[in-house]
Order: sequence, then structure tokens, then C-alpha cells
Amino acid sequence: MTHYTNLELDIVGHCAVVTLAYPPANTWTGDSLAALTALVTDLNANSDIYSLVLVGQGDKFFSAGADLKLFSDGDKAVARDMARRFGEAFEALSRFRGVSIAAINGYAMGGGLECALACDLRIAESQAQMALPEAAVGLLPCAGGTQNLAWLVGEGWAKRMILCGERVDAETALRIGLVEQVVAKGQARDAALELARKIEKQSPSSIASCKRLIQGARHQAPAHVLPLERELFVDLFDTEDQKEGVNAFLGKRAAVWKNR
Repeated sequence: MTHYTNLELDIVGHCAVVTLAYPPANTWTGDSLAALTALVTDLNANSDIYSLVLVGQGDKFFSAGADLKLFSDGDKAVARDMARRFGEAFEALSRFRGVSIAAINGYAMGGGLECALACDLRIAESQAQMALPEAAVGLLPCAGGTQNLAWLVGEGWAKRMILCGERVDAETALRIGLVEQVVAKGQARDAALELARKIEKQSPSSIASCKRLIQGARHQAPAHVLPLERELFVDLFDTEDQKEGVNAFLGKRAAVWKNR
């Protein structure tokens, strides 16, 4: 099995479970960000994988983001390289063809929260804390945080968290739409896997097209996306999954997807 720096990969059914494993705070390094980019690329090429769950090792941190020691000497070359690696990794995660779920099992700070924001869905444990505190140390969220957070929670709460440095707990995150579910401590991974089992009942071919359309709403007006919606609907008739799905329903049996 391929080694991915500071990431542990387990396959559970059709779900890839990725554990952020760099104690004590599961911070991101240049190598682990490159590893995440490579991992997502590999998962995209594996037609047997329908979903991806990310969870932090241990019971305190999902991820604390980048290690600030990297930026202590003000080296712009280091800053530019890390910003590029963060962008490549989390944009790759956002483009994962299946459904990605962040199981936020503790503190998700800075680049740690940005990782969760790049996922399709977020489940937080009750003790979780989330923040984008970069401005407090003279920086800014450079891995999609300014864009993805505002899209999820609206401009007002994005400004409270980014401009005011406000940290939110799990219940607040649920209320403002930052996460979709809150579970008890230690239950985020299991809850994410339960959701992954629901995803397995959906056609992975359909999911890839639906995700493309839903995310397209961030960048294009409906007038541009609606014609594409109709085209992608017709394109699904080129897939084996479309035929299998309709005939399984008519035959009153469970569909057996091939992801092609």
C-alpha cells in the first residue's frame, strides 16, 4: 500500500477513511499536504471508492492547521510554497469525485478548519471548537477559508470568525450551518461511516454529476448551470449505473453499482 506522509488510510466498504496522524495537534506540513493531493488523486482513480472520511488522530484535535514556526522568520518563499501546497491539497479535496465528510473530533483551527470546509459535509463532536484565527497572528486564511466559510455561513458569520477571531463551539456551528450534525464525543467517525453507508446506496456516477452541479452554483449563475444540468442528465444514459439503477428499481431489488 502506498505511504502517505502523516496520513493513515483504511478502506471500509466503499469508503476511504483518512486519519490525520501527526501528533500532538495533527498539524499540516508541506509533505503531508502533498500527500493529501496524491491520496485524493489515487482515490479518484479507484472506482470502488464512493466516499472519503477525514478524522483526526486522538481525541483532542481534528487539526490545528499549519505549524506557525514555519512562518516565524518571515520568509516569503516558505510562505508562498506553503500557500501553494495548501491550495493544491484542499482544492483537490474539494474536487474529489465522491462525497467527502469531515469527522471533526476536536479542535479544528486555521488550516484544520479549512480542510473541513473543503469537504462536502461536516460532522462535529460536541466538544469540538472551530476557528480561523490567522488575523490574530498577522496572517490570513489562505487555503480557501475566506471563500468556503462565507459560502456556508454567510458573510456576517464569516466576518465574525475571520475579522473578529471568534471561535465557535459545535452547537453554534450547527446553528449557523458550519456543520450539518453534532454527535457525542468519540462518535464522529462512526457517524461519518453511517453516512457513508447511505452514500453507497446512491449511484456514484450520479453523485459525481450532482456534486459538479451543486458546486457550480458557487461560480456561475443558474442561467449557465441549468443547461448543463440537462446535458449531464442525458449523459448519464451512457453509464452502466443508469441502466442498473432504473432496472433495479423496476425489479424491486438493490442496485449493484459499478461506478461506470
